[in-house]
Amino acid sequence: MTLVGKLSAEVLVVAPHDKHHGVWVGRPHHISNVSPSKMGFGLGGLTTSSKWTSTPVNGVPSALSSCGTTLLNGKVYVTKGVVEAINEENKTITYRAIEGDVLQEYKSFKVISQSIPKGEATWIHWTLEYDKLNKNIPHPIKLLEFVIHLSEELDDHLVQA
Repeated sequence: MTLVGKLSAEVLVVAPHDKHHGVWVGRPHHISNVSPSKMGFGLGGLTTSSKWTSTPVNGVPSALSSCGTTLLNGKVYVTKGVVEAINEENKTITYRAIEGDVLQEYKSFKVISQSIPKGEATWIHWTLEYDKLNKNIPHPIKLLEFVIHLSEELDDHLVQA
């Protein structure tokens, strides 16, 4: 049984691809405002924060993100990650977990988001790449559902703005 895995899903949203990509690349800390029931001050007073560092990772500025209040299956998860890659041409961003709850179950964990224009709409393509610590760890299907739901909530927010 392999411990390395990859899950992908797409969701069709209404707001332009550059707006979705712009939030994840430049303002990920705004996600707690978009989805306060799943992230943000409503969950134990913790917040989602981002800090741009001056040390580039793979040629791009690196953001250290702390998602201190991600609510999943009734549990609050704390995860810190770095932006590993940004591709403006393809509207792709890759985050890598560097510490936190997700690394109690996975040796490594990456989240990749791509915003793809589709006529008047946008496909948001999510990929989770992971290496489970053991065969009893479930595949992160709930985390994939979570990011899809965040995309939908972000889209509602961007359309109203």
